[in-house]
Amino acid sequence: MDIFAFDTAAMLSFVLTFMRVSLVLFLLPFFGGEAAPMQVKVALCMVFTLALWPHVSLPGGQMPTHPFSLVVLLAGELIMGLMLGMTVHFLFAGIQTGGQLLATQMGFTMITLADPLTGASVSITSHLLYMVAMLSFLVLDGHLYMLRAFVRTFELVPAGGLLLTPPLVKEVLALSGSMFVLAAKIAAPVLVSLFLVELALALMARAAPQMNLLMIGFPLKIAVGFFFIGMLFTIMADKIREFIVGMDPMMLHLLQAASPLLNR
Repeated sequence: MDIFAFDTAAMLSFVLTFMRVSLVLFLLPFFGGEAAPMQVKVALCMVFTLALWPHVSLPGGQMPTHPFSLVVLLAGELIMGLMLGMTVHFLFAGIQTGGQLLATQMGFTMITLADPLTGASVSITSHLLYMVAMLSFLVLDGHLYMLRAFVRTFELVPAGGLLLTPPLVKEVLALSGSMFVLAAKIAAPVLVSLFLVELALALMARAAPQMNLLMIGFPLKIAVGFFFIGMLFTIMADKIREFIVGMDPMMLHLLQAASPLLNR
């Protein structure tokens, strides 16, 4: 007689669900990173698991019995988290790359600061555009779309059952290429304005060689650059909105390409 009505299948289902939450969810932007303490991450993992488990969960029968199979399961969950996280990271990486191009043209190459989320050294314009993009992404409920894509993983991908199919690899490579296209679109308006400033300074140097254009050109380029960066925020918001609108079908397409249930 089982006094405590202990259900082994339910307990294994909860453990599998907690493993997916902890390995996948916190590889996504805004939920992971080094900024939050480990205790906060563990508590948030438990809260998400308790919220999801009564509605969507992984069957306890998918828990492997061999240690090697358990390692393979953990590797599959980790790869799925990296795949979903990269699709969103490409957006912010493109914006940061555009900001780095602007820093080079504005003369801010030597002015760097530490990114609190990654710990890497980034230029001041790159970090400014990244923070504005992150706030715009949160205001437009982009994190909710990420959570919805994460919930769909329980329906399409069993525990450790991620498939690395050629369509999946092709889709990820296409998204990585779009990062550089986005960087060019973000930086192009400001780069054109700075090029016109350089052209005007060159014509002034030819017309009046006695003028000290070095003292004039540097603050002028900074002023023009920041003026057009302010106008760039509207373009960034439109690009982020387009990305969020297309993120739901994009994530679904990636999960369908990696699902063993649809690729037999």
